[in-house]
Amino acid sequence: MAFRKIINDPVYGFITIDQPLIFDIISHPWFQRLRRIKQMALAHLVYPGAVHTRLHHALGAYHLMGNALQVLKQKGTAITDEEDTAAKIAILLHDIGHGPFSHALESVLMKNMHHEELSLLLMKQLNREFKGSLQMAIDIFTNAYPKKFLHQLVSGQLDVDRMDYLTRDSFFTGVSEGVIGYDRIIKMLVVHNGTLMVEEKAIYSIEKFLVARRLMYWQVYLHKTVLAAEMMLVKILERARDIGIKNNLNLSDSNLKKFLLHQHKNIADDPAPFCALDDTDVVAVIKSWQNHPDKVLSLLCNGIMNRTLLKVKLQNLPISEAEITHITQRTMKQLDIDEEAASYLVFTGEAVNRTYNPFDEKIHILFKDGQVRDISQVDNALIQHNLSGAVKKFYICYLKSSL
Repeated sequence: MAFRKIINDPVYGFITIDQPLIFDIISHPWFQRLRRIKQMALAHLVYPGAVHTRLHHALGAYHLMGNALQVLKQKGTAITDEEDTAAKIAILLHDIGHGPFSHALESVLMKNMHHEELSLLLMKQLNREFKGSLQMAIDIFTNAYPKKFLHQLVSGQLDVDRMDYLTRDSFFTGVSEGVIGYDRIIKMLVVHNGTLMVEEKAIYSIEKFLVARRLMYWQVYLHKTVLAAEMMLVKILERARDIGIKNNLNLSDSNLKKFLLHQHKNIADDPAPFCALDDTDVVAVIKSWQNHPDKVLSLLCNGIMNRTLLKVKLQNLPISEAEITHITQRTMKQLDIDEEAASYLVFTGEAVNRTYNPFDEKIHILFKDGQVRDISQVDNALIQHNLSGAVKKFYICYLKSSL
C-alpha cells in the first residue's frame, strides 16, 4: 500500500504527504520546533488572530510547491521524481533557521548570521543524518542545481514562499487587502528557456500580487504598533544583555543566556543548542523580568506582557535631533534615569517598503507570440516606475507621557 498522510490546513484544506522521507523530515525535532515560533512575531498584539506558526507556513509553502511542480509537468517541463521531492524538501526547510520571534530577534541572538545561512547550515546537518538524501534539495536551495527554475520556485519574485505567507497572513490577520489569486498564478506558471515565467493571461493576477504585497507591508508587517512592539522586544534583550555583562543578569546558566551574551559554541560545530530555542524561552524571561529592579527592563517587559506599548510617530522626513533630545530629557526626568538608560525607551528607525524593483528583480511575462517582457514593461502596466521605487518612512518610539 502506498505511503500517504494528510494534514488538515485551515487555508488550503488537506495537504498530502506521500513520501516517507518528507514525513520523516517533518517529524524531526528541529522541524517540529517551528510549532513554537510565531510566523508574525508580535503582530498578534494588533491582529489577535495572527498566532500561526512557522510550521504552518512551511507546510503551506510545501503544498503550493507540489501544485506548481504538477502544473509545470503538465505543460511539458521535464521534472524527475527525485527533483520533485528535492524541491519540496527545499521549500519545507527554507525557514528552519529562524530563531525565536523570527526576524524581530535575528540580529540580537545570532550576530552576523542571517536566518537563510542558519537554514542552510541545519539542512547540511540533516543531510548527514539522512545519509545524503537531502543533497539535491540543498543544491536547489543554494541555486547550484542546473535547473534554475526550481530555485526560483523556492526563492524568487514568484516563489511559493511569498505566495503562502501573503495568503496565510491575510487569512489569519483578516486583512483582505493581502488576498492574492495564488491558484491562478500557479496555473499560469511556465518554464521558457530554463527560466520561470508566467503566461500573458496572468498579468492582472501578478499586478494584484505585487500591490497586495505592498499593502500588507504597510498595513501589517510595518504597522506602526507592530514596529513598536517588536522594537521593544529587541530593546528588552539588548538591555538584559547590557545588565548581564555588567552585573551577571539572573538567567542562571540557561541556553538563552549563552546566546544573549554570545557565549554559545560555534553553531556550525553544534547546532543543537540553537535548535532548542523558541518563543517560549523569550516569553518566560520577559515574564520573570516584569519585577526586575532595573526600571527600564521592568517597564519594557510589563509593556509587552500587558500591551502597554511605546508610542510611535511615523513621518516622511527624518526625526530631528532637537525632537529626540527633547523627548529623551523628558523621559530622563520622568523616570529619574540617565541618558544611556533613556536610549532604550526613546529611539528612532526607518521602515522601507518596495513594491517591485525591475533592476534586480524580474517577473517575466511570456506572450503568445513568444515575446518575453518584464511585468513593468507590458502595455498599460500598473507596476511602473511610480510603484517600483522604495518608499521610506522614519519613526520615533517613546513613552506616551514623555512628549
